[in-house]
Amino acid sequence: MLNNDKFLVIPIFTPHLGCPHKCAFCNQSVITNKKRSLPNSEKIQKEVNDYLKFKGKRDRTQLAFFGGTFLGLEKNYRISLLDIAQELVQEHKIDSIRFSTRPDTITKKNLGSLKNYSVSTIELGVQSMDNRVLSLADRGHSAEDTKNAALLLKEYGFETGMQMMVGLPGDTDETAIETAMQIADLTPAFIRIYPLIVLKNSRVYKWYKQGKYQPLSLSHCVTLVKNIFHIFSEKNIPVIRMGLQASELLQDKNSMVAGPWHPAFGHLVYSEIFLDKVLNSLKDVSVHPGEEVSLQVNPCSESRLRGNKNDNIKKLAILYPLIKFRIKTDILLKPDQFKLGIIADT
Repeated sequence: MLNNDKFLVIPIFTPHLGCPHKCAFCNQSVITNKKRSLPNSEKIQKEVNDYLKFKGKRDRTQLAFFGGTFLGLEKNYRISLLDIAQELVQEHKIDSIRFSTRPDTITKKNLGSLKNYSVSTIELGVQSMDNRVLSLADRGHSAEDTKNAALLLKEYGFETGMQMMVGLPGDTDETAIETAMQIADLTPAFIRIYPLIVLKNSRVYKWYKQGKYQPLSLSHCVTLVKNIFHIFSEKNIPVIRMGLQASELLQDKNSMVAGPWHPAFGHLVYSEIFLDKVLNSLKDVSVHPGEEVSLQVNPCSESRLRGNKNDNIKKLAILYPLIKFRIKTDILLKPDQFKLGIIADT
């Protein structure tokens, strides 16, 4: 449902509002591409109207408050935002409300305060399920807070999304994989996976400059996130985003200092997944020099099969220099499916 092309999310950013802690990796004004721009009725109405100008049928339209800790906002301001959003629901401009918040803000009192509003989806900034990693990042909450939050959200009937981060200080491939497995056990409706990017003026930036922190390389991070993706995929939990969204500030070297940033990070992950499919399929067949191999995918997945700048095709040419590969598209295949065929040499 959430990854349906007919599902529209209209984002409203509340940069670093409501957060009781400034996490070691955080520079929220950079992440959200907003500087001291607080949403009010006029700005929200304009943002919604601008989004609704785009043509096309939509099954569902949701207004989403992202960027800060929504349930940590000052009460009167939080209510004012909900009132504005609820008015949009009553005007039939949107169908429901969504927001992101910290696990430790999920309480019966806070959830009870939402009963008069059309809030359907709540995203939790989990980041890690390793308490040592959470402490080093100065998150200010524990893995147990996340587990308790997940149970409460299910009890109150909210659709729950979760966000995790890889490359945190003290994190390893093993702890990141363990985090993914623990999150999967909580059965969220969807997941986002973010790599840690070193942003100027964050504490991680200072540690990086002092040589105390080393970010993940892009290739390492892509492989790690691919392995994490499989954990969620096996439990039918949609991964709706991998990597930060592209924005002007994130591509500015003055704000983004280091780390596995790529404007199409998710595409790199999917491309590596398809390369694995090809290589695994080739292990199971006997291909002789002079034969041609057809790589068949749904048309929408051809770019993923080819890889960034045809990297997958180049790698196959190096690994199998005497074999010719031909890509064929088949609309009957599902987007994540792949078929290999052998064309005899004529």
